[in-house]
Amino acid sequence: MARDNFIGGDIHDGPMPMDYFVWAIVGRDRVIVVDTGFDEAMAAKRGREIVHPVAQGLAKIGIDPDAVPDVVITHMHYDHAGNHDLFPHARFHVQDREMAFCTGRCMCHEAVRHPFAVEDVKAMIDRLYAGRVRFHEPVDQLAPGITLHCVGGHSDGLQVLRVFTQRGWLVLASDAAHYYANLERELAYPVVFNIGDMMAGYDTVRRLADSEDHIVPGHDPRVLRIYPAAADDTEGWIARVDLPPITD
Repeated sequence: MARDNFIGGDIHDGPMPMDYFVWAIVGRDRVIVVDTGFDEAMAAKRGREIVHPVAQGLAKIGIDPDAVPDVVITHMHYDHAGNHDLFPHARFHVQDREMAFCTGRCMCHEAVRHPFAVEDVKAMIDRLYAGRVRFHEPVDQLAPGITLHCVGGHSDGLQVLRVFTQRGWLVLASDAAHYYANLERELAYPVVFNIGDMMAGYDTVRRLADSEDHIVPGHDPRVLRIYPAAADDTEGWIARVDLPPITD
């Protein structure tokens, strides 16, 4: 419901569904996956529904998870850091601050640790000891035309990506803004570690993007309505956010 997605403000209550996204940045000679979603076991545990498994979506656009060299985890919440069997050869890119957060004293509090899954944290530690994790500074370049920016707020080490596309500088905001309405109405999302950082994060994503139309929020179903489908049979499933949005 709408009341579950905002702190404060005059929000008229009613159904407000939430989508879960995994992104692929496809360059001339490199693919970078952004976030890894969650699997059927986690969906059952959390009361969620998987409409299209991540591997199925990647295969549809010609991406083999076994061959993906780099995966960016925007933050370690269960819906962004699961599917541990995918991407067996990839390097995982995480903010130093996020890893310290999800393994530190704040996790003593159930209210703070609830969005995390211990399975995901342990899997990331396994990758770390296998030499497959790269930690990043608050602002860092991942590759030419791709930068990482730590904004915190929703989770202490949440990072967003600024990506140069054929239509200019795009920001994959992840959960720095769950919905367009969080930005438009300047209202915080209720799952928040630091509300001040969350509000400042809205300013950051606006500053990094060429325009409001260049910001892609983390869970808004409107994304799949306003962006062109990757192919005729991926309508409402796989979108091309490097192309301009269409008014819905």
